[in-house]
Amino acid sequence: MKRRDFLKTSVVAGAALSLNFDGLQAALSSNTIAVEAAPELVAVMGGEPQVMLSKALETLGGIGNYVKKGQKVVVKPNIGWDRAPDLAGNTNPELIKALVKGCLDAGASKVTVFDNTCDNWQKCYQSSGIADAVKTAGGLIVPANDEKYYKEVALPKGVKLKSAKIHEALLEADVWFNVPVLKNHGGAKLSCAMKNYMGIVWDRRFFHSNNLQQCIADICTWDKKPALNIVDAYRMMHQNGPQGKSAADVATIKSLIASTNIVAVDTAALGLFNQVKKLDINAVGHIGLGERLKLGTTDLDKVTIKRIKV
Repeated sequence: MKRRDFLKTSVVAGAALSLNFDGLQAALSSNTIAVEAAPELVAVMGGEPQVMLSKALETLGGIGNYVKKGQKVVVKPNIGWDRAPDLAGNTNPELIKALVKGCLDAGASKVTVFDNTCDNWQKCYQSSGIADAVKTAGGLIVPANDEKYYKEVALPKGVKLKSAKIHEALLEADVWFNVPVLKNHGGAKLSCAMKNYMGIVWDRRFFHSNNLQQCIADICTWDKKPALNIVDAYRMMHQNGPQGKSAADVATIKSLIASTNIVAVDTAALGLFNQVKKLDINAVGHIGLGERLKLGTTDLDKVTIKRIKV
């Protein structure tokens, strides 16, 4: 079964959507390659965020595979909007809390969290629940609302975007994790791992006026790649994104996807999205453009996938 055969669920109860595990398997292709060593992509379904993260990291060999003692770590969620967690405009705070704590338990000297927000940064950090989550876990949440926090880097592989000013916390980090929430987006059509890179740069206006889809792919060519892309799909905004208007825009699907392959992660996440609302991969142009730039593959039949039901 190919991506075109993604299954849709048929029953939506209010704002919450219940997906069965067979549907998740279909959404992530029918690849049946036996996984002996660590897989390239892990999909977890049916648990709370911290439980699903634990299962994914365990399958991938543990947080110690990514974080070493004394390293400076950045966790980059989506915190772009002044929205409460139940509206799914931002990454789930419980997931961020668990990841920050896990990094510190692995011996990280510091774990920093930030996002270049669209709404007022202080309100976004607070309303999302992420500020409190980071502080509770022992991490440091820092602002990203001023150009002084950014330094220019070259993007020699970019097509439209040849350079960008990137937040200093990322430039100084030894390791970083890309932790988006999966949701609808009016311009990019889908907001996930690749789109989450827009929160690490200062000037997003250039993206919107110079081929948004290509610029999203271009920024992902930056040579400092995430240790892991971890997609929060506990709640998913399936319409009126990226901000959302009400609970009617949100489906509760209790899922998480993790991989180093950012194109495969977004392709798999699109499979989940398609169980709620149909969106053709060609409409999400940055995914195919990322593949063209050799950032990963859209062919999930070539990816070793481990599926876990909690």
